Amino acid sequence: MKELELKYGCNPNQKPSRIYMEEGELPIKVLCGKPGYINFLDAFNGWQLVKELKRATGLPAATSFKHVSPAGAAVGLPLSEVERKIYWVDDMDVAFTPLANAYIRARGADRMSSFGDFISLSDVCDRETALVIKREVSDGVIAPGYTDEALDILKAKKGGNYNVIEIDPDYVPAAIERKEVFGITFEQGRNELVIDEAFFDNLVTENKELPEAAKIDLAIAMITLKYTQSNSVCYVKGGQAIGIGAGQQSRIHCTRLAGNKADNWWLRQAPKVLSLPFRDSIKRADRDNAIDLYIGEDYMDVLADGAWETIFTEKPAVFTAEEKRAWLDKNTDVALGSDAFFPFGDNIERAHKSGVKYVAQPGGSIRDDHVIDTCNKYGMAMAFTGIRLFHH
Repeated sequence: MKELELKYGCNPNQKPSRIYMEEGELPIKVLCGKPGYINFLDAFNGWQLVKELKRATGLPAATSFKHVSPAGAAVGLPLSEVERKIYWVDDMDVAFTPLANAYIRARGADRMSSFGDFISLSDVCDRETALVIKREVSDGVIAPGYTDEALDILKAKKGGNYNVIEIDPDYVPAAIERKEVFGITFEQGRNELVIDEAFFDNLVTENKELPEAAKIDLAIAMITLKYTQSNSVCYVKGGQAIGIGAGQQSRIHCTRLAGNKADNWWLRQAPKVLSLPFRDSIKRADRDNAIDLYIGEDYMDVLADGAWETIFTEKPAVFTAEEKRAWLDKNTDVALGSDAFFPFGDNIERAHKSGVKYVAQPGGSIRDDHVIDTCNKYGMAMAFTGIRLFHH
């Protein structure tokens, strides 16, 4: 198959629309559904991301994409009991495989952003992963293959209209890539940069200690950023992205956005949040929305009289700013990656509030000394990679 006609482009008025190969055949098969233009953008970017994560870590990887940027990305490490609860899988009587763990973690870190995602998996989708996908609101999935049982489960989703794409894992794209904007063709060499442990050898801070686990987290951050709309930064802990800030014009806004997401991920694990007395009738997505409000500044939207009664069996106590700060201070050993240099130390100041200890960025700012000094103030280890990772 050399081309596939699509329903429309980014918007319904943009017709005709298709994907096609100038030479050779498309490296994909649509096994179910009718993926659209944006679905394929998410699928192909996400597939590259998880393929690189698998190569860098040796672990199955998954990503949850929305609007051509990852909402989450993770590798297949085991789930803690707390993670099983905050990701809403503690009620599933399933022995999760590493691939299922990877998707649960990729989807769960920022469940607000992942709602209605497109999923990319590094390995053949198994039954356990399909059972997790079955529960979530999602547009589709791309993987190098599917077991028969997994495919049956996914084909039954959305009344048989769920998008299931199989990609040839051996497909190698052309070295030169092109796209058109305003009738003008842009051409560039593909970004084939390999991110591995050696990527973080140039430690420029007083703290030169970079444990193996931190190198893995920094690799996850930088690979994730390679496929995130710039400007972008990524906070990672324990093998999963916990906060991604994408497409911001200012890097400090990017750092704040991603940091707020990382903070929300950690606040969800606070005992006060874990024990929220939800009514049994409240669905997972509505619980996510309620938690997001409860831990934020608009908490009265769910705690006001006449509101809490529809969500909770009893009125929860306010999660005060002092209590939240005390809990956030317990989050440590977070890794932070940036797709371009930090121009000011304010980014490091904000990162410190979210428990960042390890940093990777290209370097090259005229204020590098100020950024390094700010890292030294907090005992952080920072590597200069020398490589920018813009993605547009």
